[in-house]
Amino acid sequence: MMGLRDHVRARGARCSVINVTRHRQADHDDLYFPASAPDVLKRIRALRPDIVHIHFGGNLFARQAALFIMLSAMPGIATAFTFHSGGFPSSDEGQRAKPASLRGFALRRLDAVIAVNQELVNVFAKYGVRKQNLHLIEPSGARVDRDAITQEELPPDLQAFAERHSPLLVAVAQLEPEYGIDVQLAAFPAIRAQYPNAGLMILGWGSLHETLESAIAGHAERNAIMLCGNVPRPKTLALMARADLLLRTTHYDGDALSIREALAMGTRVVATDNGMRPAGVTLMPTLSADALAQAIPVALVAPPSAIASSADNPMDTVLALYDRLAARA
Repeated sequence: MMGLRDHVRARGARCSVINVTRHRQADHDDLYFPASAPDVLKRIRALRPDIVHIHFGGNLFARQAALFIMLSAMPGIATAFTFHSGGFPSSDEGQRAKPASLRGFALRRLDAVIAVNQELVNVFAKYGVRKQNLHLIEPSGARVDRDAITQEELPPDLQAFAERHSPLLVAVAQLEPEYGIDVQLAAFPAIRAQYPNAGLMILGWGSLHETLESAIAGHAERNAIMLCGNVPRPKTLALMARADLLLRTTHYDGDALSIREALAMGTRVVATDNGMRPAGVTLMPTLSADALAQAIPVALVAPPSAIASSADNPMDTVLALYDRLAARA
């Protein structure tokens, strides 16, 4: 979602983000972390947006349906929703989808419903979403220029760490419980036993930063682990290109752009299986230290399986949809 925000900003438009995760931070840089549903609505009214684009994964709960209904009643605001869920179509709720339901009623009130795969298109159709409001925008191969990316100069500490370690494992994630960074730390001693020169770089920020910092300070392999904090996007891509492996360990997840960017650069990927990973990813059936420790050696000897770097950026497709919605709002 932050990549989409950057894409909007690059066009000179304002893009605020309201994060409704339970792992809140102080508001900063047009990012907001409201404490309650009324606070969400209050913030939206204060921002006075032309478009509200809702993103979430996992399940489609009644509270989200209620949010759709309330937002759709706000005058002068176009509403869009993207559902990043691999498992919902096969879930009991997905199988029971029908127009005569709270979810069906709520979805039909939105101006645009975006599905990331055909299975979700079918589910939304079962809920009665009109064809003209239903959009299939599949994440494609990210647009990357590997040659330019690898020429990006890194800060000296990051550069030195990357040069000292092989294989180099890189994780790009928010430092929140759902991203399973603790699982990476738990699996790392077994990886070092097999690859004594391995290094782990963790890029990102979140509510667990201090907790992870303390855990790494007491870790048996602390000298081979680097908690990097927030790293500017060009340098993040440069580290992903240099990495031997990108780690994406999640309790729940959508179709992560970082995975597609890594594959487009020829970087191998290990990720938790969420039912919607692209071809070329080494999958962990469960999120556990044992599963990760078993998957990493398999991925390291697998041939790189780069997906095509697409000229058709799905973010451009989303922005074109925004233009149409704004014209109608």
